[in-house]
Amino acid sequence: MRLPSPYREESEVLAQRLSCLAGALDWRAATVIATPWVENVRRHPPPFWAMESLLREYPIDSAEGLALMRLAEALLRVPDAPTAIALTADQLGRADFSGAHDSALSRLSASAIALSRRFLPPEEGGAARPPGLMSRLGARGVVAATLRAVQLLGRQFVLGQDIGEAMGEARSARMRHPQLHYSYDMLGEGARTDEDALRYLQAYRHAIEAIAADARKGREDAPERIDGISIKLSALHPRYEAAQKERVMRELVPRVWRLCELAAAAHLNLTIDAEEVDRLELSLDVFEALAVRVAAEHPDWRGFGLALQAYQTRALELVEHVVAIARRLGLRFMCRLVKGAYWDAEIKRAQELGLPHYPVFTHKHHSDVSYLACARALLDAPDAIYPQFATHNAGTIAALLQMAARGQAEVPFELQRLHGMGEGVYRELMKAAPHVPVRIYAPVGQHKDLLAYLVRRLLENGANSSFVNQLGDDKVPLVQLLASPLHLVRAPGVVLPPGLYGAARTNSEGLDLSVEPMTAPLFAAHARAVVPQVPEAVPAQIDAAVAGARDAFKSWRLVPVERRGEILRGAAASLQDELPRFAALLVKEGFKTWGDAVSEVREAIDFLRYYAAEAERIQQPLAMPGPTGESNTLALVGRGAWVCISPWNFPLAIFTGQVAAALATGNTVLAKPAEQTPGIALEMVRLLHRAGVPGPVLQLLHGPGETVGAALVAAPGVAGVVFTGSTEVARTIHRALAAKDGPIVPLIAETGGINAMVVDSSALPEQVVDAVVQSAFRSAGQRCSALRLLCVHEAIAEPVIAMLRGAVAALTVGEPSLLATDVGPLIDADACRKVSQAAERLQATQRALVALPPADAARNYVAPQVFEVDGFDGVLACGEIFGPVLQLLRWSGDPAQLVERINGLGYGLTLGLQTRIDSRAQAMARAAHVGNVYVNRNIIGAVVGVQPFGGEGLSGTGPKAGGPNYLPRFCAEQTLTVNMTAAGGNAALLASVH
Repeated sequence: MRLPSPYREESEVLAQRLSCLAGALDWRAATVIATPWVENVRRHPPPFWAMESLLREYPIDSAEGLALMRLAEALLRVPDAPTAIALTADQLGRADFSGAHDSALSRLSASAIALSRRFLPPEEGGAARPPGLMSRLGARGVVAATLRAVQLLGRQFVLGQDIGEAMGEARSARMRHPQLHYSYDMLGEGARTDEDALRYLQAYRHAIEAIAADARKGREDAPERIDGISIKLSALHPRYEAAQKERVMRELVPRVWRLCELAAAAHLNLTIDAEEVDRLELSLDVFEALAVRVAAEHPDWRGFGLALQAYQTRALELVEHVVAIARRLGLRFMCRLVKGAYWDAEIKRAQELGLPHYPVFTHKHHSDVSYLACARALLDAPDAIYPQFATHNAGTIAALLQMAARGQAEVPFELQRLHGMGEGVYRELMKAAPHVPVRIYAPVGQHKDLLAYLVRRLLENGANSSFVNQLGDDKVPLVQLLASPLHLVRAPGVVLPPGLYGAARTNSEGLDLSVEPMTAPLFAAHARAVVPQVPEAVPAQIDAAVAGARDAFKSWRLVPVERRGEILRGAAASLQDELPRFAALLVKEGFKTWGDAVSEVREAIDFLRYYAAEAERIQQPLAMPGPTGESNTLALVGRGAWVCISPWNFPLAIFTGQVAAALATGNTVLAKPAEQTPGIALEMVRLLHRAGVPGPVLQLLHGPGETVGAALVAAPGVAGVVFTGSTEVARTIHRALAAKDGPIVPLIAETGGINAMVVDSSALPEQVVDAVVQSAFRSAGQRCSALRLLCVHEAIAEPVIAMLRGAVAALTVGEPSLLATDVGPLIDADACRKVSQAAERLQATQRALVALPPADAARNYVAPQVFEVDGFDGVLACGEIFGPVLQLLRWSGDPAQLVERINGLGYGLTLGLQTRIDSRAQAMARAAHVGNVYVNRNIIGAVVGVQPFGGEGLSGTGPKAGGPNYLPRFCAEQTLTVNMTAAGGNAALLASVH
């Protein structure tokens, strides 16, 4: 059995879930059970630091709540005092805790607010720093107090800083509440390096041994009555993703099995934690492989299990799949049912990939319905499942009690809550139902490691729709708080990805490469794809093409803009239908990996639709004011025949974008693709011709830039040139156009850049490394926007470098048609030679952070490389290295001065900023002379109509492609004035006179 597609119509899935619950529970009866619990919690609220109280006092959508969240996420990991001061001032300085019930926090925030306005540097807070040692001590004092406050906050959600301390806390709690058990979760981010993975493996092993020793003291032998452990598979392998399945099964499964053997020997509960949707199938493969070994070697162990997320639209099928595995193998699993932990990330991912539906429910009460349907399925399989229901919702808990007791004998199960959350409700539950076991999911680790966990919990439980949030709000009546999810009005959900951009244009539809049915058409298309041969144009053809384009302009310019838009939208629809074929051509001719290929086809579709809509918007005549009896309109009209010269690194998207922009505005096109990728361009031209673009209006002329490209640029009568490529070639074109007689010809040029990313010490290293690896090495570094220079604050340079080394080592260099490949070959032998030579020069003069393997010249492979450089002069001397070579520079001091040094490189395409200091990010963005600034993310993958792309200085002329100012550059302006009085006066004016 395989799971269904995660991208299904939500209303249909919900209807099926509701049918599963028919007759299963009486929500009114559940409300009667839950009401006194809620009333007692509100009468006797938990202490100030408990989640319910924090959310009531400081909602996360308030400045104060956001400040607490940001400080909790970042402050503990900042190693240097200046950054800690700036972060504290930045966050507390924009909040006001003066009305807080907690007087200590109120006093602290008042001091921080005062200091924030004095100690932020000018570029961040607008006020100069006061001199003097006492002032500095004052700032440090506020930071120290804030650190202490954040540590206290962390203690509420982390049971212990190591397993021994956590088990001690658990023993103390169990003396007060004997029915309590624990599942320890060793805190930490997912592994980015194999070294990290082995460190987490050792931590899990040590924890299991400690829990086992403690269990033996208590002479407990059933997993239900013993503390257990939760493990995260992504923490045990640096490449835990569907594309790396073969490697994961080979390397990860043996690691996890060693932990299973330890847990089985001690009869502990070992739960595999939930991961994101795109890892679900992989998690099931790992889980089943382990279950087969459990059945063979430890068939009596009944503590193996996994967490299931009910907010996924295929959660019920997941439950059925797990039950089927258990029955087939003769096992019983302990399954933790949770509502879900990555909702916002799943929504964003589906939008970015352009998927047809969301893999998660878009309403909280839909997730609640799914949770109850899954709960019923778990309770219906006591032979295969010991259910563990994790929830803080009093209504859900009451419904679970009711469903479990509906038969002659109550089905055994347990309830779970997160440490530090839901304490009030569970206090009442344990008084009312002391027979129900309760297990606490308890994070264990250093306070500085709690950041991702804590912020995730705050976001989940702090949402306005969450039960925990509403429980602490006395304004929410009980009838609303405990409303049945089974009968709520189905309001519109989050707009689906196809409608992300509204009525103006449909979002292009993409693929989830972790779903096998979505990848099958790609592989089939690759097996069939043949790259067409394109003959080179000769001088006579070029002359004829230019003459034909000039002649065709006479009629094409008169085609209504609505008709031109209709043709481009038709081409977009055809390209969408042929996405697998064009993606396969990109893999074969352009050596793209599958992820890059699919993204590029989508970008071309977006260009066609966006420019069609933009042309219709800007080419409507604009009425101008004027005297009576006179009509004045301003219109944008096509210029004539445009030469479009596109690069090989985006042979479909940039080619299509240039051509679509010219065609949409009424121009004709002479398209000169890169010499390396003419086949893709030819197929796109054929598609546009089939969509309705006349042959003379769009002509393809293939050949070397030195001959064909130069001849087109020099041809008389060319109305404009749009070029994407190297700065050197752009200069050559600029000089050639300037030397021509006749009209001044506009040039739109987008070139490369020495793109930098600035990382300060408040940034999260894991996020930094993810962004760096994507920005520098995706597409083998062959993007104009690719990261070339990484500037890391010296206070965190060593851990970032260590993590980056390991992450780069985990990348797979190889054949681009394989899903597992991260870095394919460079475009040709010449590119391979140039990049290899540049890397060799760096190897000879700078410190290699990632060892330089020899390039495979026969197949044009260059492995990703990182070098630490000693200054900007060397970076500038190297220029732009168009491949997977990254230079790293340590910095300290004033970030404004660093931005000035980056500006001094002369390029201005992309800049990345990694910081948690909001005012610093804004100030640096304002000071940077670049076209695109990205904060706390990668710096590649600009989206049409969302992140208009282009640069300044040595990086291009503008305007930005995919933006609202691009098409006017392809147009001339024409004012039309009509004197109506010449034909007898202004009849409308005369008629209005009384």
